[in-house]
Amino acid sequence: MNHLSRSGRQVAYDVLVWLALSVLAAASGPDPLDGLGPFVAVTGTRVVLLAAAVAVGRAWPVAAVVLITLAAPWDLEMGFATLDLGWLPGVGVTKVIPMTLLSLGLFWYAYLAGRQVERLRQAVAAFAGIAGAASVLVLAEGGRAEQWIAMVTGLLGTYAVPYLIGGLRSRLRTQRARAQAAAESQARLRERTRIAHDMHDSLGHDLALIAVRAAGLELSPGLTPAQVKAAGELRVAAADATERLRQIIGLLREQGESAPLDPVGGSVAELVERARASGMEITLRLAGEPPLAHRVVQEGLTNAAKHAPGALVTVTVGELRVSVVNGAPGGRATAIGGGTGLTALRERVRLAGGILTAGPRGDGYELTVELPRAGEADPRTAG
Repeated sequence: MNHLSRSGRQVAYDVLVWLALSVLAAASGPDPLDGLGPFVAVTGTRVVLLAAAVAVGRAWPVAAVVLITLAAPWDLEMGFATLDLGWLPGVGVTKVIPMTLLSLGLFWYAYLAGRQVERLRQAVAAFAGIAGAASVLVLAEGGRAEQWIAMVTGLLGTYAVPYLIGGLRSRLRTQRARAQAAAESQARLRERTRIAHDMHDSLGHDLALIAVRAAGLELSPGLTPAQVKAAGELRVAAADATERLRQIIGLLREQGESAPLDPVGGSVAELVERARASGMEITLRLAGEPPLAHRVVQEGLTNAAKHAPGALVTVTVGELRVSVVNGAPGGRATAIGGGTGLTALRERVRLAGGILTAGPRGDGYELTVELPRAGEADPRTAG
């Protein structure tokens, strides 16, 4: 329905343009009071040419320019401005940009032709043809210097300038569209990265805890061989799911995109309780909770659950320092190395102005993050 109404408006608009141009053509033609024959012959021909120009003007504006030019040849004795160039040898009074009453139609369709940048060859061919015909007209009328000046300014002002304005408008519109598409693409990539981090933070942590529970169940006394086998299969399945999740996160993550700084919801105490409920032995020392504490503890517990199942874990949280230390593993690891969680955490800490250190400690592993005090200079640049 909208398409039909838009087509109807376009037809009405074209009819109005044709009527306006036809009135101008009739006003610039022979006077019907001096003779009906010349008026019908000249004005009728112009009206037909203008009807053809308007009919093809939307799809082929270059053709419309040519048709209007045929309907209203230049009058070198009329122009938008008059210059007295008598101070130049052989040059007198000169008309600048010769015009007719249909010049407005020429401006409009030349502008539309400029917006169709993909049809540059057609526009160049039409311009060359019009320039050649104008040169013949000038030579036929004597080829005086002021006539050549009028012709050149007419070509530039009537055809070239509107065409270039249309081309500039088209390029600006294309650039805006590309900029909008680029902005939308960046927004999609950022959303993909956010999803990747959320998947790692929440789902990856839960899978690690499932694997810990399965490992603990696998070592529980009193189970039948079938139950032990089922628990082992569950542990392996959780580890495989964690690895597949890591691969998916790698596909979703945007190259070079920094990690978001917002921590996942929940407190450190709640996070530790969930991990304890899954079978992990954790000692918590809580003396504050800086913004990144939840994320640091989550990453430390996840790594301990995957790589050191059964180990005693000590979590220490202060106002400016967070550490997660695990001892020697008490069972088989539930995942392989090479994940991106520690890399993402390091980026978060870097953007917050902190320092992350991670590495072996005795038979276990230690993850420590030191954060700057509010208003304190970045410790990495001090000294």
